[in-house]
Amino acid sequence: MPHASSTVFASLILVFGYVQTLHIAAYTPQDAPYQTQPGQFGYNQCGTTYNQSSECQNVYLNTVQDFCLWAPPYPGLSSGAVIHLITEVSLQSGYGTRLIPDGTITGAHLVVTPDYVQITGVGNLTNLNILENDQGGEFDYYGTTGGGFPVGGLVFSSAFGQLQQIEMWTSFISYDLFCFRACMPSPNASTLCQYTYSVMGCEWNMPANYSAGIFEECVGDSGQPMGIYGTSTFSQGQPTTPAPVAMPPSSSCTFIAQSQMGKACSQVGLLQRG
Repeated sequence: MPHASSTVFASLILVFGYVQTLHIAAYTPQDAPYQTQPGQFGYNQCGTTYNQSSECQNVYLNTVQDFCLWAPPYPGLSSGAVIHLITEVSLQSGYGTRLIPDGTITGAHLVVTPDYVQITGVGNLTNLNILENDQGGEFDYYGTTGGGFPVGGLVFSSAFGQLQQIEMWTSFISYDLFCFRACMPSPNASTLCQYTYSVMGCEWNMPANYSAGIFEECVGDSGQPMGIYGTSTFSQGQPTTPAPVAMPPSSSCTFIAQSQMGKACSQVGLLQRG
């Protein structure tokens, strides 16, 4: 069954007094500069050694066993109010990031479509410095001025083949729910990775499987962009909020045991469902 939480409301976000621009270079983790944006909290030259005090701001979205999430760097901070301070935590070592503690993720569902890779799930995300009952906020490639939230954050993925930087992406995280979508370059990327529905939360922006106790990788259809209903487009703040677009179908799912989360895929016996 879908996760019971319905709407994740973003906290107030600080607005900076300088102009930022979108990343225009295609980086690899090896050739990224130390920082990619002015005013950046963390850094993008992260090395390969994990560190639980790392301030790396590179995210990876590769497989259900190899992904990262944005999270506050310190305990006791609202994830939305300190959105510019956000660092990332990963299931895998080798990225120079913090590691997600064992048992934190209690359900994860990765789907690769022709246009994007997406992961959704649930867990005890207070282990990632998110406050209990914190309904969280949105992180995306644009932010308020073009530099992204978090400022200077980079996203990489090998879900489509060779590891590459993904320019357009959007994600949400709360104390018990997360979602992350990274869009391949295409005419549909800006609508499928829309960043203007910041208070609508995971289940409205990314209708998908959020069930606990299941860890799976699937292929799927791209589905309808969030907020677009035929020839009509919903704008956040309108008096009536429509239901989410339909969850797109998926198939060819591969399941793994929770005990194997965070371990290399080559060490796991996978169960394939057609």
